[in-house]
Amino acid sequence: MGCDTDVFVVGGGPAGLAAAIAASAQGFRVIVADGAKPPITKACGEGLLPDAMAALSELGVELREMDGWALRGIRFEDERSSVSARFPGGHGLGVRREILHQRMMERARNCGVSLLWNTPVTGLSEGAVVAGGNRIQARWVIGADGSQSRVRRWSGLESFVSHRGRFAFRLHYRLQPWSDFTEVHWGAEAQAYVTPVGSHEICVVLISNKPNVRFGETLCRFPELSRRLDGAPRTSSERGAVTSMFHLKRVCQGNVALVGDASGSVDAIPGEGLALSFRQANVLAEALSRNDLESYQRAHRRLFRRPQLMGNLLLLLDRRSGLRKRSMRALEAAPQLFERMLAYHLGES
Repeated sequence: MGCDTDVFVVGGGPAGLAAAIAASAQGFRVIVADGAKPPITKACGEGLLPDAMAALSELGVELREMDGWALRGIRFEDERSSVSARFPGGHGLGVRREILHQRMMERARNCGVSLLWNTPVTGLSEGAVVAGGNRIQARWVIGADGSQSRVRRWSGLESFVSHRGRFAFRLHYRLQPWSDFTEVHWGAEAQAYVTPVGSHEICVVLISNKPNVRFGETLCRFPELSRRLDGAPRTSSERGAVTSMFHLKRVCQGNVALVGDASGSVDAIPGEGLALSFRQANVLAEALSRNDLESYQRAHRRLFRRPQLMGNLLLLLDRRSGLRKRSMRALEAAPQLFERMLAYHLGES
């Protein structure tokens, strides 16, 4: 029996579009379906680190200089210490999620990918996907529908090894960036992420362990940052999200494979979620071309290892304030250690 498409991707966010682009580059016919209307946004830090930029380049996604703000490094700050390091190779980019999504949609269309928006996927059946009330036959199904993935549940891959969630809130401010670094401010049971996304706009994300706090209440824990933002006009409404860290026993079953947050997630604190999704997309497409999803299972485990290690380390510093303060003072005294840590984080060494 023939197929309506070779690859059907459930979820049209960055992970789904990356998987579609990579599969199309391997010569597959690809359909992407999502129940939302583009551009798709999310309460995230909006900073692309150099490895994410490199992975996007491999996918042929072109981000223009006017799309965002070049990022040259990372700075960690707490109430007593500050340590920073430049990226060892290349630069990152602070870019609004809507703009990133638009550039990825453009690339997908140019690759011949069929994009079905406002088309919810309501189930899987033998060799087919039910989307928008229609049954579409597909050789492969890719679940890229986020951390609450229905594809994961439908395909029997809902097997969490560990899970921990935190709560994030995001706002944009009309304000000239004071740095070309992305900043992580550490406070009591919370972090603040500051990323310039344009010549007169910055993105601020606050993450807390407590579900009932809100943006303004959490911002008060960072007096210096609060002072900088005082009086600056807001350019977006407050958005909330849950950031979680979990991994799965398996990410493929039969003709179904998972990518992005559907396949496991690292906490937002390492800033590696998008880069990880883009790299997964490339290795998945290669596995499909060899008709060997088990090779994707192995590659996925390998790719997940370093971001998971860094995420666990940084979450440990979040939970252990005394250890974090001592570590910050030590890194401030020996900044070359922070440079090496950043290089490892980016896969440079």
